[in-house]
Amino acid sequence: MSAQSACSTLLPTEWRAGVPGADLPQGDSVGEWVAFGDAQTGQLDKSNDRYRAAVGIVERCETRDREAVKRSRPKFLGIF
Repeated sequence: MSAQSACSTLLPTEWRAGVPGADLPQGDSVGEWVAFGDAQTGQLDKSNDRYRAAVGIVERCETRDREAVKRSRPKFLGIF
């Protein structure tokens, strides 16, 4: 399998950088910290979505590759 057909090449390259955390609040007010917590949860949701998507992409790629290998093998006497 060439490097170009590797399953990992199907993942967006920008995903390598990961999902950054939310910026910490500048002040000490409860509202700012609540907004930070909400933003941080949003970033975690993005990260988890990327992980699930990546696993799904790689699983489908591996299945595709396994099926291609099965189809490419010559059959012994046309039946095996």
